[in-house]
Formats: sequence, C-alpha cells, structure tokens
Amino acid sequence: MVTLDRLVNVLGGYGARLCCCPVSREVALRDVVMHDAADPRELRGDVFLAVGTDSITTAVELAAAAHASVVLVRGSRPPSPEATERAESGGVAVLLVEPDVSWGQLAGVVYGLVLEGRETESGRGPTDLFALADSLADALGSAVTIEDRLSRILAYSSRQHQADRARLETILGRRVPEPVRELFERRGVFGHLAESDEPLFVEADPEHGLTGRMVVAVRAGREALGSIWVECDQPLSDARRAVLRDSSRTVGLHLLRSRASADLERQVESDLVIRLLEGTPDAAAVLSRLGLPPGRFRVIALQAHIGDERHAALLLAFERATTGFGWSRPGRSTLFSNTVYTVLPGDDVAAARAWVGSIREALPRQVTMLAGIGAGAASAELPASRREADECLALHDVRPTSSPAIAYDEAWDDILVQRLRAAAASGRAPARGPITELRRHDSANATSYVTTLRAWLEAQGDLAEAAERLDVHPNTIRYRLRKMAEVTDLRLDQPAKRLAMIIELAVSDPAP
Repeated sequence: MVTLDRLVNVLGGYGARLCCCPVSREVALRDVVMHDAADPRELRGDVFLAVGTDSITTAVELAAAAHASVVLVRGSRPPSPEATERAESGGVAVLLVEPDVSWGQLAGVVYGLVLEGRETESGRGPTDLFALADSLADALGSAVTIEDRLSRILAYSSRQHQADRARLETILGRRVPEPVRELFERRGVFGHLAESDEPLFVEADPEHGLTGRMVVAVRAGREALGSIWVECDQPLSDARRAVLRDSSRTVGLHLLRSRASADLERQVESDLVIRLLEGTPDAAAVLSRLGLPPGRFRVIALQAHIGDERHAALLLAFERATTGFGWSRPGRSTLFSNTVYTVLPGDDVAAARAWVGSIREALPRQVTMLAGIGAGAASAELPASRREADECLALHDVRPTSSPAIAYDEAWDDILVQRLRAAAASGRAPARGPITELRRHDSANATSYVTTLRAWLEAQGDLAEAAERLDVHPNTIRYRLRKMAEVTDLRLDQPAKRLAMIIELAVSDPAP
C-alpha cells in the first residue's frame, strides 16, 4: 500500500511541493486518473493528474469531482486563497510540481508507485511474491520458497508445516545456510541454474537436514534474477514441472517490476544523499525528505571488489545497503563513482561498525569489502564527514588492517600525516633545513643521523629509550647528537624546532 506521505517524499526529489493538505498523510492511494478534456466520462481515483488545466482552482475542482485525495498540478506560483479554500472544503491535497518536469515523467513515477503498492482483495499487492508463493504451493501441493541470486529469501509459502530443517533455517535466517549452499555448489546446482531454464531435482541429504526439492531459475531475458525451490521427495510429474517452469516466468516479471519500483526510489534517495554530501543550505529539509531524524550523523564510504572485478561487487553492496523500505533500515545511501556512501544517524562509532559488519555478512564470501567511517557531524557538517570517510577508506592502501572499517576517531593522526604528505608532494614542504642537511650527510658518509634523531625525538629525549630502539649504547646516541650539531643547527632545546622536525620526519620518512 502506498500512502500520501510516501508519494510526497518520492516526488519531492522531482521538485514537487505539498502546498495544501486537508487530509491525513497516511491516507492510502490505490488508483490514478488523468484528466482528459476530450473524454466526457466521469473519473474516479485517489490520485488526480491535472493534465492540461489552466489553474490550480480548476484542477482542485476536477479532483474533488473525481473523489481524489491528492491532485498534481504543474506551476510555479502557490495556490490562491480561493484555490486553498476549495481544496480544504473538498478534502483534496495539492502537490505543486515545477513546470520543467514533464507530465510523462510524472505519470511514470506516480503510476509506478501507486500501482506497484496497490492491494488485492486478499490484502496483498499484485506484485506480492508471498501471494505468488502461496498460489504456486497450492498448485504443486508442496512448500515453496523464492530466493534471489545470493540465496536470500524473497518470499515463502504459508504451507511450511512439513518443511525440513534446512528450509526452516533458511526462512528463520532469511538466507540459505552456508553449509547447504556449499552442498549445492558441490552438486553443481548453481551451475545448472546459471545455464539452464529447466527444473532440476536435488536429492535429499539427511546430514544437512535436507529432503528432496525441485529448483528452477528465474530470469528476465538472459539475466538471472533468482530461483524457485519446491520441497518434494521425488521429481515432479511432467505436468507439475510445466507449472513450475511457467511460474518462473511470472516470478521474473514480478521481480522486474519490483526492481523498477525499487530503482526509482533508489534514484530519488541517491540524488538527495548526494546533495547532503556536497553541501546544501536546506539540509534539514533534505533530511526530512529522506525520513531521517534531526541530530548527528556519520558518513560511511564503502568499496567492494571480487579480485580485479570491481563493478559487480560494488553494485551488490549498494543493493544491500538500499534493500528494504526506509523505515526498515537506518541509513540512506548513494552510489557515486566507485564508492557507496551512506549517511547513518547517530554519533556512536560502534553502531557504524555494526552497520558495516551487517553489509559484509550479506555479501558473498569472495567479496573484499573496505570501509571508512567519518567523524560524527551535524547536518551542515556532512561534507566534512564525507571527506574524512574518504580519507579513512584510503588509509587501507597505506595501513593494511584486519578490520574492514577504519574510523576517523582512531585514525585522525594518520589522516593528518597523509594530508601533510599530500602538501609536501605538491612542493609545499621546505626544501632546505636541518633534516635535509642530515639526510645529505648520511648519504655522503654512510652515517645514521636521521634515524638516530627520529628515535631520540620519538623517545621525547630519553637517551636510554632511544638507544633501546636502535639497539645501541646510550653513549652512542649522545655522541651522534653532538656530531649532528656540528653538521647543522638543530637547536633541540627549542620545543617549536623539535615539533617541526617530528612533523617533517613523519611526512618524509614513514615509520617502519
């Protein structure tokens, strides 16, 4: 079911503004009608597209006559007092859309949203895979599950009272257990699904709690979308195989329609998230459109790849980050270039790590996923949090770690050094000075003055600790410091000079 609130949020990405709303934003929208001046028939519908009307007042009157809950009008000026009064008395919400948005574009969005969410008499929408699973289970007399390409459950029939242990674990865990997936892989089940449209019988395996089942691939053209699984002790009869084969085409069409609707919302969401990450004066309004509460946020930058192939895994990660309705997932995401960015509510870095972990667990094992987590930020500071997330992500290349996520909170010092190195690489570091002179002396005389100075500075002047770092006697450190003073003017008694040398050494000579 699509509500007025959802329609307003989605169309907000297309420049629509709710100018008048005398009805609840939770009102259900089930039908769409379009004004046609050449058609004298009476119209009735929940959403009225006022195509060709010359005023908001006229559009409201036509919508009220059609018993609509909301009317869409193109225009740049707000409704007049007369139009507002007429809308309130008629119980019609007014959505004003910028004139540069075509009616064709609006109609495609509105029809897609409303008709995809419309319910049947049984309380399920026409694209409800659970209803399809129930129908197929009734036709075949067996329990049915519908899965996506990653063996995640999309729907299952209500007939599951005799389901085996593997199926129950699949439904409870929302995906096929890994040992069962490995069994199917060894038996060549996934290879068959990749190449054939014919149903395949998978024999029972008591060790894995698996009874027999038939499986058929679900495709749209050549693209694999998922599979249908039917629990059975022996291969289905020819007639039932035909039913299963035909049903796979129906499920494919429904998956395509569902994906088109989801892709529409993903595009709207992506555009709004990009506005937040690039900086916008109306950040609070954008957050409201995304359904995010006011407060503090963290930006997460994520990249994924399988070997040298980077696009497929990244798309899988983006799909996983945007799977589910807005209220069922915490963040809002966009795919920009080769990175998935997510704006996650809250200031808790542990929650951000847990979110990254949930994405990683949902991806195939062969996917390598890395993430950077920016510092907590208010809505106006999200561009800064995004830069920090990018810099944390880049640290994986220079500071390998076992953790898939690096957070700014723990890595700000490394990021500062990386920024200084970038400045030095652009020619903005001093070309002369004590460090340069000592480095030149070491090169010409095979001494270790730079290494010794660094050890002494890192030990904060403690000769014993510096000597232990270099595995030499403290007197050796003392002697070298005296010799360095003969080569260049160190002035180690001045804190500012010591700090400058520490920075230059950190930038030019990364610690081993």
